[in-house]
Amino acid sequence: MKGYTKFDASEYLDSEEMIAEYLAAAIEDGNPDLFVAALGDIAKARGMAKIAEQTGLGRESLYKALKPGAKLRYETVQKIVAALGVKLTIEPKAA
Repeated sequence: MKGYTKFDASEYLDSEEMIAEYLAAAIEDGNPDLFVAALGDIAKARGMAKIAEQTGLGRESLYKALKPGAKLRYETVQKIVAALGVKLTIEPKAA
């Protein structure tokens, strides 16, 4: 397909608000693979090496943790989310 480029969400994740909305939409979907992919897009936007350093994970370990089908430990999710500058919150479901 001439004239088209592959969509890369990381190119649009340029503010904390955009990142928070993107991650919230991914988690609301309920698909854990989508959530992991969103974390990966955001980490890519922020710089994988920088996020790896902030989480204490090796760069290759971070890539492995964020690959499709990865089963992240909660501790790893916490580290990544904190490094991305957002937080996860819990609230009651709407009636």
